[in-house]
Amino acid sequence: MMKESSRKQGAASPCAACKLLRRRCAQDCVFAPYFPADEPQKFANVHRVFGASNVNKMLQELAVEQRGDAVSSMVYEANARVRDPVYGCVGAISSLQQQIDMLQTQLAIAQAEVVHLRVRQAASLSTATTHHPISPSNSAAASPSPSSNFMPSSSHTKPFFEMDMAMAVDHDNLAESVWYPT
Repeated sequence: MMKESSRKQGAASPCAACKLLRRRCAQDCVFAPYFPADEPQKFANVHRVFGASNVNKMLQELAVEQRGDAVSSMVYEANARVRDPVYGCVGAISSLQQQIDMLQTQLAIAQAEVVHLRVRQAASLSTATTHHPISPSNSAAASPSPSSNFMPSSSHTKPFFEMDMAMAVDHDNLAESVWYPT
């Protein structure tokens, strides 16, 4: 909107849309508040994907207070289409969903590791009090967990959070059975 106020004061610098379209930028140009002259690529991508006439129609049909959000959405979609002409935003969303799935699986593995360590610690403590003392660090070295190749090893493992329950975990079907709703 800064460009609009400078245009009213007489410094008639055409907006990026009017520059690209090679037309005179009128005082009431619908593009000027959203496509300043110093951001020409912003309008170029929107124009390439949607077309100037369609953008003009969309902006004219919206209330002034909604136009900024509409332009922001069009710019985002246009930039995504330039990067990925086939999938656009859907490709970005799909990529982010895959990252979420991967991180949820890693979280499930870490939580299973915590359960495994708590169960092993409880077992070693009960064995130590009834038979003979076994230090938790010795039992950890003797019985590595199934997910130990996913977690960094350390000489003394501290739980990340307290967990008062123990559960049996099927490590082969961990992602399907434990953490994903059916």
